[in-house]
Amino acid sequence: MNSYSFLITLFIHLEHPVFSDEDFYQIKACCSFNGPNFNNVEYIIRASFNKNNMMEYNSTRGNWIGFTNYSIADSHYWNTDPLDALEKAMQKKLLCNDNIQVIQTIGNLSTTPTIRLKSVKHPYGRHPAMLVCSAYNFYPKQIQLTWLRNDQDVTEGVSYTDVIPDGKLYYQFHSHLEYTPTSGDKISCMVKHFTLFEPRVIVWNDSFTEEEKTQIVVGLGALMLGLVMLTSGFIYYKKMSALYNSICQGRAVIPVDVIPEF
Repeated sequence: MNSYSFLITLFIHLEHPVFSDEDFYQIKACCSFNGPNFNNVEYIIRASFNKNNMMEYNSTRGNWIGFTNYSIADSHYWNTDPLDALEKAMQKKLLCNDNIQVIQTIGNLSTTPTIRLKSVKHPYGRHPAMLVCSAYNFYPKQIQLTWLRNDQDVTEGVSYTDVIPDGKLYYQFHSHLEYTPTSGDKISCMVKHFTLFEPRVIVWNDSFTEEEKTQIVVGLGALMLGLVMLTSGFIYYKKMSALYNSICQGRAVIPVDVIPEF
């Protein structure tokens, strides 16, 4: 089996009475599986307040680290507590190690998505151009698709389909982007999936495809043939016109008195 990285994540949201409705404290526990047989297991706990990192535990390091004055003092307390170390070892076993077989099964079924990026016509859109980024034949179902413009996230004019099963265990997913083409812009589609070690970025190339080139060549050929026929017809007309004018202009004038009688 290939080497994969897989995460199991648990979120715990805790609210304190003194916090406002917009404040929240979050603890996120993750299991990371790496290696050909998922034998490298790492257990990570991250605590944050209003999306600001406060503390982190990493089983590879075996300790807590703090990111604020308060959490640095708190992490020192937890690092000196032997019961906390036993508790984290038990959590790693229950959440991570005991699920390795399940993760291996998923890894055997997993398939890397086939990604395509193309332009489509959308006459009713607010923008003159539309791109569609598609992911086909992937498993497991979870996938993330993001549009980038000059390496910056794009959210306006973006729409998504549902993740669609194709009836053969695998899935497909599509996203559309309406945009106004601007010279020098780089439009790209970024895909994240379990089977990818890092996000895959597909850059839109607005040059003509082979099919489009063929259509253009055929169209130009038909246009040239039409011009040749039009030019030939025009030349023929000019020659006939010149011949007629020559006959008329070169006719002899016969005096009336010398017209023979019949």
